Amino acid sequence: MNDSQTPAIRAHEVKAKTGSSYPDPLRKPAESRSKRALGDLFGLTSYGVNLVELLPGAWSSQRHWHTHEDEFVYVLSGELTLVTDGGEQLLTAGMAVGFPAGESNGHHLINNGRSVASYLEVGDRHPDDEVYYPDVDLQLTRDGDGDRVFTHRDGKPYGQD
Repeated sequence: MNDSQTPAIRAHEVKAKTGSSYPDPLRKPAESRSKRALGDLFGLTSYGVNLVELLPGAWSSQRHWHTHEDEFVYVLSGELTLVTDGGEQLLTAGMAVGFPAGESNGHHLINNGRSVASYLEVGDRHPDDEVYYPDVDLQLTRDGDGDRVFTHRDGKPYGQD
């Protein structure tokens, strides 16, 4: 954002990115997830802020945990089922949850309701972060250039099967 632009924006007017970067067939549950990268719009580099919408039946992600990134979620509308190692909990508008970096408590959100649910997700952008997915053969690491790479648990990159 430059100095000639108004500093405040209407979040729902930011272009949404729909889908998932997971390799096939693991992307299907999050295919209809929609994210608006609000933090990027303002040039934030220490942490990210996304406005996320999940259609009925959609998942936020595969269940996962981060080695170096804290995560925070604040539900704006609708109902979401939080799934963690400890079980399931219904989240409604006004509820919040956080996940400290390094705690291996796999988590994700599922919209089991009948209407669109929306939430803010906030997370830092640690360059050494790795992500582990306890329910599927997937992990996210970084290559020598710092780019994100999805691999199988044995370290073999997807697409080289």
